[in-house]
Amino acid sequence: MPEERRSRLTPDDRRTQLLALGVNFLADHSLDALSMDELARRAGVSRALIFHYFESKQGMQRAVVTTARDSLQHATQPRPELPPRERIDDTLRRFAGFVREHRGTFLSLVRGTASGDPTVRSLVDESREFNAEQLRTAFIELGVPDTRAVRLALRAWVSFAEEVFVSLAVDDLADDTALVDFLVRALDGAVAAATESPI
Repeated sequence: MPEERRSRLTPDDRRTQLLALGVNFLADHSLDALSMDELARRAGVSRALIFHYFESKQGMQRAVVTTARDSLQHATQPRPELPPRERIDDTLRRFAGFVREHRGTFLSLVRGTASGDPTVRSLVDESREFNAEQLRTAFIELGVPDTRAVRLALRAWVSFAEEVFVSLAVDDLADDTALVDFLVRALDGAVAAATESPI
């Protein structure tokens, strides 16, 4: 009977199932611990089938990281109908909520840059660039000049915010309101300093 159920899945559905299992694995384990054998065991399929879909452990990990990254970006996509200041606050609140609900996934994403796979590092870095760009758009709407210093400050702040989420939100050491307030104050300070910089 299990074989019959498995055979009913289309290739796309099977790949989606495997990726979901991979992302769920990150809830309690590091990315480096995700092997093809482990994913096969969790899916109840052969290692050969995992190899068929992903070709290698690195390919599997890249696909799982991409799925996790896209999930984070979808959950925290800025709401364009909000004014820029409210948009920033709202996005940070939803970011904090995502971290609390998907702690392991977030930690694996943030720590993904420690992976030896350059593609994984690139995927994580793309997420940071995406977040910095969303902030840049909001601050331009607020009248902040689009300078190199401001762009550098926003990119650095994104990494700072990740570390704050890792240190505080993941361990429930701060409520979301206090966390967002702290991050917004740090963000405004970084942008103000960058605005006055000759860089």
